[in-house]
Amino acid sequence: MTCDLSQTSLPIPEAMIVSDCPIPGNAQGPRSGPSGPPKCRLCRNARLRYSRFFIVARSELMDLDVAIIGAGPGGTTCAALIKKYLPRAEVGLFERAHFPREHIGESQLPQIGYILAEMGCWDAVEAAGFPIKIGATYRWGNDSKLWDFEFTPAADYVSEPRPRQFSDQARQLAFQVDRRIYDQILAAQAEQLGATVHFGQAVRRVLSHDDEVHGLQLDNGKTIRAKWYIDATGNSGLLRRAMQVGVSAPTKLQNVAFWDYWDDADWAVRATGDATRVLVLSIGCGWIWFIPINQTRTSIGFVCPASFYRDGQRNAEELYSWALAQEPLIGSLTTRARRSGEVQATKDWSFLADRLTGKNWMLVGEAAGFADPILAAGLTLTQTGAREAAYTVVSLLRQEHEPRWLLQHYSDNQRARIRQHIRFADFWYSANGAFTDLQDYTREIARDAGLDLNPQQAFQWLGTGGFTHDLLGQAVIGGFDLGGVRQLAQRLVNADENVWTLSHYNRFRLDLDGAVQESIPAYIEGRIHAVPCLHRGPSRLPLVGAFLMVVKALQKAERADQLLRHMREQAQSQSAGIHPDLALRQVLMCLELLVNESWVRCEHIAGEPCIVMRTPKEGGCIHSNIDLVDRIEALTPRAEARL
Repeated sequence: MTCDLSQTSLPIPEAMIVSDCPIPGNAQGPRSGPSGPPKCRLCRNARLRYSRFFIVARSELMDLDVAIIGAGPGGTTCAALIKKYLPRAEVGLFERAHFPREHIGESQLPQIGYILAEMGCWDAVEAAGFPIKIGATYRWGNDSKLWDFEFTPAADYVSEPRPRQFSDQARQLAFQVDRRIYDQILAAQAEQLGATVHFGQAVRRVLSHDDEVHGLQLDNGKTIRAKWYIDATGNSGLLRRAMQVGVSAPTKLQNVAFWDYWDDADWAVRATGDATRVLVLSIGCGWIWFIPINQTRTSIGFVCPASFYRDGQRNAEELYSWALAQEPLIGSLTTRARRSGEVQATKDWSFLADRLTGKNWMLVGEAAGFADPILAAGLTLTQTGAREAAYTVVSLLRQEHEPRWLLQHYSDNQRARIRQHIRFADFWYSANGAFTDLQDYTREIARDAGLDLNPQQAFQWLGTGGFTHDLLGQAVIGGFDLGGVRQLAQRLVNADENVWTLSHYNRFRLDLDGAVQESIPAYIEGRIHAVPCLHRGPSRLPLVGAFLMVVKALQKAERADQLLRHMREQAQSQSAGIHPDLALRQVLMCLELLVNESWVRCEHIAGEPCIVMRTPKEGGCIHSNIDLVDRIEALTPRAEARL
């Protein structure tokens, strides 16, 4: 027998806290005081967990549709979109800190722009004047020279007066944000849409039973009841820990990060219109980031293996100062700069929660998992996942789809996306000579993709999976499309030009033998649409976006020249708002992926034309750095003299 107040008709005073079990034979008299344990044989040891056994004064109770713990970008994105698409929903956010507050995770990827626009706050973020991120400059891999990755070729970048509109160019770029300001903008937007944000109100206890949350107790004594609970508390994972959800670390990367903020540092690159690139510089024992986050403030950090810090003889301040002194370019950029003077530190250990949902709760952002910051994907993963969580909750409250289907796919999508980013980060490190302990780990990195991999074979792995979860309907991961990732792989391992697999053939036939079809969610304009998806082994073929264009073209033609014509027609007619050449490129990348994953059978017929696709080492978006070469060369004698 369970203790449940619903099983009795005994009158209960409105302002009375009830802890005695009313079931005959269980109750053993009144408790000794307000903090005494319940006198019930079944539940006296679980008074705080089994919240449904207790009734609190109405003045101390808040009823909501959705309670969100944490008002960072994950929580506020989720709240704003729930209120946008379901205005009647009562949504509350509970944040232990008072804003503004410092937080790392300043560098974004272009996908966030679309989410900010959907939330209705892109204009406010743009008006804050954050630096425009056009890409990043790296020293990484087997080449000691600097190279650039740009979202769009720098030669095509056109300076626009600020504040800008969310133009075609703006959609391809990103921001570098001061989190003190950025997080406040997002919280204000959630409030503007009708959510209530409670700052300085920490959740003290999660009241739960049988994988179901029954309430949240705040440190001010109030109790929150809701239909759905969202954990957006970041790495602390308050709800995740309370629900005893395990985590795994599918990686050998165990890094730590140290950082501080600098005023009046020079920007390494300053294009017209406040555009710049992030610096990521390997120094042998780790790497340094250099991220301007407003006109005068720059975030500078150092990441290294935890073992390097643990085995060394330096404290956090000493290690941070020593690391920055190893890089002459950083010294040059900070000659006239001033530090805030307080080095902060955190673990940068990649991890993934074993599950992301329960009966009435969900994990969002870094509460669900974390991928190493080398890809600058933290905010993008957080806000993308928060958007999908919001759509899921709205659909659940509307009762539009089967709850188990909604929750399972939300969890599967986020776990696959985070795992892919962790695996991608592992490849970055394994290809960098500074992290030689990961060289042997590359076989394990690729094992779940069915490949025997070393860094020199990286583009084989990068072309055979891990691309159909990041952005539905496109071959994209970590801000890179398939072509960009292959070019990146060539840069990291110093490989020559790569000819795509499809270029060796000129007849293509769709092969769906053994495939199983199911429905997967597509999150579009406030509604979840069930779209078909084929599964075969570890591979999946979503019949949406550019993948669907390939399938439709293959149903009409086999010859390469005819197939190309049909794919071009599909790209021109089905890709509104995207330049036809870019849309065709996306379709061809999906075809290459499907060829590599055996969804398409290929053959070569002598005398027939082929579709020739190559990935050059030097391209428009990934290429050797030019604008910092002279500055680096001028600093080299100083570095040699110091050695």
